[in-house]
Amino acid sequence: MTFLNALLPVMFMVALGQFLAWRKLPDRDGWRSIERLCYVALFPALIILVLSRAPFDEAPWKIALTLFIAQILMAGTGLLALLWPNVSRPAVGSIIQSNSRWNTFIALTISGVLYAEEGLALTALCAAILIPMANILSVLALSHFGETETGVKRNPFTELIRNPLVIACIIGAALNVTGLQPTGIINTILELISEPAMALGLLAAGAGVNFIALRRAGLFTVFWSLVRLIGMPVLTILIARHGFSLDGVPLAVMAIATATPTATNGFILARQLGGDADLMANLIATETVLAALTMPAILIAFGLL
Repeated sequence: MTFLNALLPVMFMVALGQFLAWRKLPDRDGWRSIERLCYVALFPALIILVLSRAPFDEAPWKIALTLFIAQILMAGTGLLALLWPNVSRPAVGSIIQSNSRWNTFIALTISGVLYAEEGLALTALCAAILIPMANILSVLALSHFGETETGVKRNPFTELIRNPLVIACIIGAALNVTGLQPTGIINTILELISEPAMALGLLAAGAGVNFIALRRAGLFTVFWSLVRLIGMPVLTILIARHGFSLDGVPLAVMAIATATPTATNGFILARQLGGDADLMANLIATETVLAALTMPAILIAFGLL
C-alpha cells in the first residue's frame, strides 16, 4: 500500500503531463525547454543538495559494483538482437542503448516519496554510477552499429564531462567527503532551485510519451522493452542480495532505479549517432507504459514492498 501511495501520484503527474501536452499547454518546444531546464539546473541542484549531506556508510562500493556489473550484462544482452531475423545494425545499437539507460526523473520521485532524504541520496548515488556508464555504452554502441550520412561521431568521454547530472554528482560527492555541506544562503538557493525538480520532471516525462510511436510498437519492440524492464532490476537484485548481502532501503532504491523505463534523451542520441531513432521512440513509449506494471510486480516478487 505504501508503494501504491507513492506510485499513484507519480502516475497522476505523468498523465497530467500527457494531457497538458495534448492540449498544447505549452507547445512541444515549451515542453522541450522544461525538460532541458530540469536536466541542466533543477535536478543537478537536487543531486548536489542530497549527495552533499547523505550519511553514507560502507554500502556505496557494493552498490557501485552491483550496478556496474548489471549494466554491463544488460548492454551485452542487447547483442543478442543480432540473432533476430532481418534486424538492422542501427536497431542493435538502439537496443543496447535502451538496455543501458534509465529514467532519473521517475527514480528520484518514487524513491523520494517512499524513503525521503535517504531515498533521494541513494538514487543520486545510483545516478553517479549509472549515468556515466550509460553514456559510454550508448555512444560506443551507436558509434559501432550506427549508420550516419554525415559521419559525425561523438567522444563518450567528452559527453561525460559535459553531462550536468554527472557534474552534479561529482560536486555533491566532493562536498560530502570534505564535510563542506552547503549552508546559509547557498543551501537556501539550492533548495529553491531543486524544489520544483520532481514535479516538472514527471510532467515532462508524461508529455514526452509518444502514443503514435506506441501504436507502432510490434513484437520486437515489446520483447526488448520487457527484457530491459525485467532483466535490469532482476539482475541488480540477485547480484546485490546474493553477491554483496545488500537488502533493505539500499536494495529497494537500486531496484526502483533499474526498473524505470529507458531515458527519453536516448531518442536524440540515436538520431545524432545513426541509430534506429524510430525504434528508440517506440522503446521509450512502450517501456514508459509497461513500467507501471513491471516495477511493482518485481518489487513485490522479491519482497521489497
